Amino acid sequence: QVQLVESGGGLVQPGGSLRLSCAASGFAFRLYVLNWYRQAPGKERELVATITSSGGSTDYADSVKGRFSISRDNTKNTVYLQMNNMKPEDTAVYYCNADRVEWDREFVYWGQGTRVTVSS
Repeated sequence: QVQLVESGGGLVQPGGSLRLSCAASGFAFRLYVLNWYRQAPGKERELVATITSSGGSTDYADSVKGRFSISRDNTKNTVYLQMNNMKPEDTAVYYCNADRVEWDREFVYWGQGTRVTVSS
């Protein structure tokens, strides 16, 4: 059974930090590109950060560059999102996502989300 379980969300003051974790099971984690998405109230889901299967390359939305950092531990089947200098506009539900294309098939898995609120 495939599972992606996020944790680490909560309430943080502007300028503060949070570290999200996403623990995976039930699939070949090391072969998948991993992403963090977020969805703010009344807005569409947006891609925040991406890390390749080896962890050798990352990419970020312009809105979080220099503040967020994605990493993965393939020995623990876990992906992380370190969020620093947080802003009220970072308030959203954060989802981890695993994605792999094999030949003509795409395999996509989602977590249930963890809520992050940035407020004083």
